[in-house]
Amino acid sequence: MSLRTPLCEILEIERPVVQAPIGTASTPPLAAAVSEAGALGTVALSWTPPRAVGDLVRDVRGRTTRPFAVNLVLEWPPEERLHAALEAGAPVVSLAWGDPAPWVDVVHSAGARVLATVGSADEAIRAEDAGVDAVVAQGWEAGGHVWGTVSTFVLVPAVRDAVAIPVIAAGGIADGRGLAAALMLGADGAWLGTRFLLAEETPIHPVYRSLLLRASEVDTVWAPDLFHVGWEDAPHRVLRNSTVEDWEDAARPATGDRPGEGDEVARRADGSPVVRYSSALPLDTMEGDIEALSLWAGQSVGIVGDVRPARAIVEEVVREAARALGRGEP
Repeated sequence: MSLRTPLCEILEIERPVVQAPIGTASTPPLAAAVSEAGALGTVALSWTPPRAVGDLVRDVRGRTTRPFAVNLVLEWPPEERLHAALEAGAPVVSLAWGDPAPWVDVVHSAGARVLATVGSADEAIRAEDAGVDAVVAQGWEAGGHVWGTVSTFVLVPAVRDAVAIPVIAAGGIADGRGLAAALMLGADGAWLGTRFLLAEETPIHPVYRSLLLRASEVDTVWAPDLFHVGWEDAPHRVLRNSTVEDWEDAARPATGDRPGEGDEVARRADGSPVVRYSSALPLDTMEGDIEALSLWAGQSVGIVGDVRPARAIVEEVVREAARALGRGEP
């Protein structure tokens, strides 16, 4: 038996797995590879210059004929990027960190679907009332920027009981056991971020990759506003590193009193500096003290032990979930 769910029907995908928008690491090659495997790949657009959005979306489309998503963080006005993505043919738009209501009709009028990230059942109800096609229930275990404060195990059934539209479970899910658990909790699919950081197609720095591979489930830290340069007042989860430890040793001071503030830690490919406490995912084109950067990771990092092609990740997750649920090979 297969693991097709209502989410698969709505998004026109074969497998109920969504690759999270892992910032600047969610490139067209990764998103297309995930989509080609029958899941839903995603590219993040919030930091893409609006003039480059259309080309990026067309790049994904040139690599796959299957559905994929673009993600926009509503912390910043999304108009230009959203319109450019829709004009280029983006079939699914995921929105986070704000109210999706003003944008639902815009997306639907372009013939695309809308996903909205929520952190509570009440927020899910509001998103459903606004007309979104599915909600992403993001638990506190998630890596990167974390919208809610409730664990996935509690949040997903609460959201499932509150809305009729499909629910995607996010936070702490990195293998088939997690997908199976999410489906048992009432979700219609799972959203994986940390696992796809370790896909072969993901262009993260080798030092970052090595630290992810070595980390355990207790090696992440949730902080309300630590790596704040570029995105203030946004709670997040990262691997513990020298920057985190120095901040903790200094009794977790507020912005303005943190050790090494303003220090240049690394440089991007274009030569621009990355200062300590920047919200900057370490790409393979960066140079400098990579270990000291914002090493985004969820608590599921402890069960992610290898680097594989994105297709192999999708296939293994679905195969393991099917076995766990007693449904055989999908």
